[in-house]
Amino acid sequence: MNQDKPSAPAQTAADIDAMLTAAKPGAASARTDAQQSRASDKALPVTGPQRCGLIAIVGKPNVGKSTLMNALVGQKISITSRKAQTTRHRITGIRTRAATQFVFVDTPGFQTKHSTALNKSLNKTVMGAIGDVDLILFVVEAGQFTLADAKVLSLFKPGIPTLLIANKLDQVGRRAEIAPWLKSMQERHPFAEFVPMSAKSKSDIERLFGICEKYLPEQPWFYGEDELTDRSEKFLASETVREKLFRFTGDELPYTSTVVIDKFEEEPSKQYKRFMRVAATIVVERDGHKAMVIGEKGERLKRISTEARQELEKLLDAKVFLEVWVKVRSGWADDEARVKSFGYE
Repeated sequence: MNQDKPSAPAQTAADIDAMLTAAKPGAASARTDAQQSRASDKALPVTGPQRCGLIAIVGKPNVGKSTLMNALVGQKISITSRKAQTTRHRITGIRTRAATQFVFVDTPGFQTKHSTALNKSLNKTVMGAIGDVDLILFVVEAGQFTLADAKVLSLFKPGIPTLLIANKLDQVGRRAEIAPWLKSMQERHPFAEFVPMSAKSKSDIERLFGICEKYLPEQPWFYGEDELTDRSEKFLASETVREKLFRFTGDELPYTSTVVIDKFEEEPSKQYKRFMRVAATIVVERDGHKAMVIGEKGERLKRISTEARQELEKLLDAKVFLEVWVKVRSGWADDEARVKSFGYE
């Protein structure tokens, strides 16, 4: 799939200064800006033949990969949370702009701490995603490079152009410190380009589209012009409930908790143009975790359910009746068969 790729440029100090000047922090909401940008995609002038390619978004846990994916696609399809390791599947997001279709693959953060069956499955997903793409976006926090970052970087195969996405630039206190850091990163890997940016900045997202486009081959689109993701609505429902679970439990709940959709049915309705009945089970490993999720007098579970339902109604454009239960399944993350039965590869 990789053909006629631009060669990696030697980026000078002047180049780096220019990039940092272009990457000014933006205070606007990534989600709102992206949706507005998506609405104007069809108005972009079509120049040249169709382009289409796969772009993997890769990095250690909690560096902003899912936030970047959602901003690029223009709608939330990948869950975001302060808790590390919220993305667990290879999620494809699609954005078609003028003659170019960008197919983004959001991957789990590569796991180095524990060798459970779940983590082995997650790492296998990462390896599969980066093996056959046209471009890799290696996401790190601007100004930082940890052992976990280095382990992810060591997975990359030669021949696939890689952009260094120095994310969260808006959180860097002194921009002058970024230039020498970028020079040190150039010595670690032959990156095709450096992109200092914030995934929450509309102008930075627009700039990233322009950079990515030139690495994609000339070929017909893989998907329809208006498609957003190759994932099913049922899958998005489980991800939405799981996001709210982590959002309302913070660091209290181990990330091995998961969500299984038991029922996902569309029913006829005289009152609503679309009515969905959804039943979900939050799976935890201990009784204490179950109590934590339910909360005092069931208040926490009620908040999780209410916010998940409200977001699903927007996502599915339907009235949603959502039931959420909590069950204990001790040791599921170490059980390979059960990991697969819960939908992990």
